[in-house]
Amino acid sequence: MERENAVAGPRRAPLSADEFAAIGDGHIAYVKPILSQELNALFPQAPELEPDLELFALLGADGSPIVVADTREALAESAREHELVTVSLH
Repeated sequence: MERENAVAGPRRAPLSADEFAAIGDGHIAYVKPILSQELNALFPQAPELEPDLELFALLGADGSPIVVADTREALAESAREHELVTVSLH
């Protein structure tokens, strides 16, 4: 018999990694602060930059890289152009 939570209803099994990654797919993007030396791991085609520059990466709900910028404002504008809602990763 399935146990019920008085507030939330029946308990659900935890999400799989694929189910979790699909939440918000195409609608939600994550803002992740990165340093320039991390850039090529996310964007292999990006040019080499001097180390320790603070950048911001916009990642899809599944973690796929979308765009990189040097300011949060520029990244937010790019997200709006792609009709994405942004959330921050820490």
